[in-house]
Amino acid sequence: MRHQAIIEHIRQRVKLTEVEAAAVQARLKERSYLKGQYVVQSGDICRNQTFVLEGKLRTFYLDDEGNEHIVAFGFENWWVGDICSFSTQTVAEFNTECIDFTRVVQLSYEDMEELYEEVPILERYFRLIIQRAYGNMSKRIIHNHSMSAKQRYLLFLDSYPEVARKVPQYMIASYLGITKEFLSSLRKQIASESKS
Repeated sequence: MRHQAIIEHIRQRVKLTEVEAAAVQARLKERSYLKGQYVVQSGDICRNQTFVLEGKLRTFYLDDEGNEHIVAFGFENWWVGDICSFSTQTVAEFNTECIDFTRVVQLSYEDMEELYEEVPILERYFRLIIQRAYGNMSKRIIHNHSMSAKQRYLLFLDSYPEVARKVPQYMIASYLGITKEFLSSLRKQIASESKS
């Protein structure tokens, strides 16, 4: 079966029959992106839900001064994009850009709506995915208000070790809401403390 990764991802959370899996497979569209290409761009409407088969992505917004603020990363077996834009079919506020060569499968808004009718268990699957994402975002807001930059960085390393290894440090700094210079000094401080 093609695109087994997404079917397994779904089956880890809900029961999916072979007939239902085939219905999902029939609507999946595979696409490849080069480094620097956008899956979703601010100002456009997010037309697809995007599941990552291979590669790395970042979701960010630009402030009025042109500074990037990364709100999420995306890796293999993760969903990426602007969920608000997709759900309402209105203009996206976020950009989702490929950090390197990326291969994905996508479900269009129309196909998703049809699948919800044909395979009702998918609504539960996506509810579970969105609930988890919302919970993580809520925790992140609390941490940003209650933790020091050092505490946030250490928590990031503990929670997302694969991200810390695979993306440039300036992107981690953007995700944490600090400058790359401050992150560099934090890393030196932590390395020095671990030697003591």
